[in-house]
Amino acid sequence: MQQEALRALQAPLKERYADEPSAAAVTLSAVGTLGEGVSCSVQTGRAIAEAGLHAATGGDGSLLCSGDMLLEALVACAGVTLQAVATSLGIPVASGSVRADGDLDFRGTLGVDRETPVGFSAIRLSIDLDADADEDQLAVLLSLTERYCVVYQTLARSPALSTNMEIA
Repeated sequence: MQQEALRALQAPLKERYADEPSAAAVTLSAVGTLGEGVSCSVQTGRAIAEAGLHAATGGDGSLLCSGDMLLEALVACAGVTLQAVATSLGIPVASGSVRADGDLDFRGTLGVDRETPVGFSAIRLSIDLDADADEDQLAVLLSLTERYCVVYQTLARSPALSTNMEIA
C-alpha cells in the first residue's frame, strides 16, 4: 500500500473519531469451545485454532500452545503496525521479519513451586528490516511501532482484567 492510499483510507476514520470519540470505542471478542481432552477451539475469523497443553505441561505438541498464540499475536500486530507506520512516514521497506521470544518457567504453571510466577517473565521483540532509512528514521519507526501496536501496549500496560463464570 502506498502512503497516499493509506492516508486516504484512514482520514475519514480519524476525522470521525475526532468528532465522535465514542465511535472509536470498540470491544473485540474471542470465543472458544471446550474440546475433547484438554483442548479449546477458538474461532479466529479465518479458521479455527485448537489450543491445548504445551509439551512442557503434558501436551503432545499436536495442539497450539496459548503462549505461542500470544507471541504470534504480538508478532502479527507489530508487523502490521510497523508497515503502516513506515508507509505513513514514507520509509520504503523492501523486506523484514518480526520475532517474539518469551521466557516461561513451567514450575509456576504446574504448581510445582508457589513462588515461581505463572506466565512470561520476559518477552523480547526483534525486528530485522531491509529498509532505505537512516538511524534516526529507524528510531522513529521503532518508537511509533511500539506506541501504536495494540498487543505491545496491552502487554506493556497490563489492563484491568476480570473473570466471571456461569453454569450452563
